[in-house]
Amino acid sequence: MATLILVRHGRSTANTAGVLAGWTPGVALDERGNAQAAALPDRLAGVPLAAVVTSPLQRCRETVQPLLDARPGLPLHPEDLIGECHYGDWSGRPLAELSTEPLMEVVQQHPSHAAFPGGESMRAMQARAVGAVRDWNERIEAEHGPDAVYAMCSHGDIIKSVVADALGMHLDLFQRISVEPCSLTVIRYTRLRPYLVRLGDTGDLASLMPRATPAEEQAEVGGGAGAP
Repeated sequence: MATLILVRHGRSTANTAGVLAGWTPGVALDERGNAQAAALPDRLAGVPLAAVVTSPLQRCRETVQPLLDARPGLPLHPEDLIGECHYGDWSGRPLAELSTEPLMEVVQQHPSHAAFPGGESMRAMQARAVGAVRDWNERIEAEHGPDAVYAMCSHGDIIKSVVADALGMHLDLFQRISVEPCSLTVIRYTRLRPYLVRLGDTGDLASLMPRATPAEEQAEVGGGAGAP
């Protein structure tokens, strides 16, 4: 079956501001996010991509645009089912404020039981994302053969939930997974089982360096309610 490269979108203005973006319109890449996106074509140079599938949200579309510009004719497919978790009433609120909500402890410790007010449950989020990946695997293989490789640009919680499924992990353990902005995660699907080939690969170890302030740390890894 196909090999999937999951790309988390580059750092966004919501990441920098420490806001839970969700499906809030107008959330773009910040300056660093644009630089991360610009580096994506070189990072994937030599990989024979069959297609790019992307969340319809602006920050994901901006992340894949340099790759599309570098490879004219590469098919692009928007996919709502890999869009960010629907955080409902939490969307657009500061993460520092949300950290005091009793539900946030459930999100972090027992996410399979978490449902966002006015939004969706984390179980539903994982189910739709994994279902979309399986459907796209079949479509890509049917059109391009069993050795095809394709990229899918999505969001932190979505990618973590897909990884958890590939590893056979319960959703309650998915907070142990970390994927930074514009990181690459590779899963090779086979008839019997998936194989995790790369996880959160950014090509450097900058994320291991001490951060000057909590705000900077949130800017690096924030953006989803499940972010560490």
